[in-house]
Amino acid sequence: MPEPMTPESADSPASGPEVGDCAPLTYEAAGVSIDAGDEAVRRLAPHARSTYRPEVLSDIGAFGAVTALPEGFIDPVLVSANDGAGTKPLIAAALGRWDTIGIDVVAMCVDDIVTLGAQPLLFHDQITAGRLDPDVVEAIVTGLAAGCRSAGCALVGGELAEHPDALAPGDYDIAGFAVGVAERARLRGPTTTGAATLVGLASGGLRCNGYSLARRVLLGETPDPAVLGSSAWPGADHSLGDEMLRPSVIYAPAVLALFDECGAVGAAHITGGGLVANVARMLGPSVDAVLQRGSWPVPRIFDRIADAGPVAPEEIERVFNLGIGMVVAVPPPEADAAVATARGAGHEAWVIGEIRPGTGTAHLIDAGPR
Repeated sequence: MPEPMTPESADSPASGPEVGDCAPLTYEAAGVSIDAGDEAVRRLAPHARSTYRPEVLSDIGAFGAVTALPEGFIDPVLVSANDGAGTKPLIAAALGRWDTIGIDVVAMCVDDIVTLGAQPLLFHDQITAGRLDPDVVEAIVTGLAAGCRSAGCALVGGELAEHPDALAPGDYDIAGFAVGVAERARLRGPTTTGAATLVGLASGGLRCNGYSLARRVLLGETPDPAVLGSSAWPGADHSLGDEMLRPSVIYAPAVLALFDECGAVGAAHITGGGLVANVARMLGPSVDAVLQRGSWPVPRIFDRIADAGPVAPEEIERVFNLGIGMVVAVPPPEADAAVATARGAGHEAWVIGEIRPGTGTAHLIDAGPR
């Protein structure tokens, strides 16, 4: 990370009691540890450098990151997005396991920009804490670096901020910002073709979406390590904590392959708002998307949330991804090849619906004759 990530306080240095005969007030006493911040930066530097692409021209210590555009583009355009891990870090804090939450942050950003056909190029992070712990920061950045390596982008910059009073000690908020590059002529916009097949790529769990509802249903007001240590559901071979910390899948390389090899005409990243709302975002005004229930297996965690709430089926469908993290529209003759390409990239995939002439809306329907 080229930018020095010095802790910053939300407090004004001009405020506070007069010193008088008391010992001089220090930043440390006000809740900000410069030493902890320096140690965290020292530890994370090798993780950031492990993600560098040949286009990265700067190194750790500059006030900004300098990155060249990859060679081979005729008319390159930049595509950017920012996002965070939502309230999923509360689960990481309850379990003291921070090494995968960075993967989630990277996934939320790069899988947005890839839907437009952009190759992820660079990534910046923002880690804000009530009290910095270099061990926790290093674990978070380990995940950020792993996510960037999976996506093929470079972790080139970031910021560490210590905000006493605004956040409690042990609380962390993590966000990121991704920039990708695409050929202008090959940008993907709203899907307008009235004949396309929808291929869904599997998400093993919640990703980062719907955690406020999932936490309230499964854990109550405060995450309890004992409850998180219990079985994810009857007969499961892993704990509820393992399930709720399952890292988000990064789809970017697979989606680029589907654009290049299968002629995909659009893609939708399934984030907050569930399948229907996010698939609708990829549609032009003259087409509809029809998704067929039962055409893919829904992970058990969604049944547990529905039963434990209880949460109505329509609310489950409105909030959660139901086991599909990315939907890609391909020409119908390419459907089988698209499923094979996704599986070859390590993602389970299924044909889950189609695009038809319509009015720009998405629908989730029961299986049955057309």
